[in-house]
Amino acid sequence: MKLYRRLKKILGGFLGAVLRIHSYGKENEPQEGGVIVCANHTSFLDVIVLGVALRRPVRFLAKAELFKIPVLRGLIKALGAYSVDRGGGDVAAIKKTISLISEGESVGIFPQGHRHKNVHPENTPLHHGVGMIEYRAGVNVLPVFIKTKKYRMRLFGRKDVYIGPVISHDEFAFEGGNTAEYKRATQLIFDRILSLEPKEENK
Repeated sequence: MKLYRRLKKILGGFLGAVLRIHSYGKENEPQEGGVIVCANHTSFLDVIVLGVALRRPVRFLAKAELFKIPVLRGLIKALGAYSVDRGGGDVAAIKKTISLISEGESVGIFPQGHRHKNVHPENTPLHHGVGMIEYRAGVNVLPVFIKTKKYRMRLFGRKDVYIGPVISHDEFAFEGGNTAEYKRATQLIFDRILSLEPKEENK
């Protein structure tokens, strides 16, 4: 993660200005200990936006195909990304995620699973893997809402990033750890993400 920190120090302010990233609630981000960062997902740029908006390095899963591109493979690995097979349940990636969080790192997960543009996040389906990961990792969750015009990410369009208070692991009230609990936990996380959106009309 040394390259990540070096690049952010050099380019963070520049990218924030060029991409028009405005952050709110930075005081809510825990500065130590494992945490799952969860946000709505509109574009591949979301990873960059979160990387600029949050103070700590955030590690993300990247589709396995990207690691087959020689030049790109080295860069994304240096930036802390790790591989996931999106074609099925990648047990190794899930174990890696839980291990990283348990070791005190910040890992980003998008509950929607895939990008959804031009549609309000509340009208998109959820993938419940984050609920299972939260159950097994036993850490806090940091909800983040990325607001863009008409829920579409434009390169030079304004991007408002709202960072909410952490959701304590105890708040999920897990009992035995089953599919129903994972779904409930994922929904709780996503509801908290949606609650961060300002109430005025998204124009």
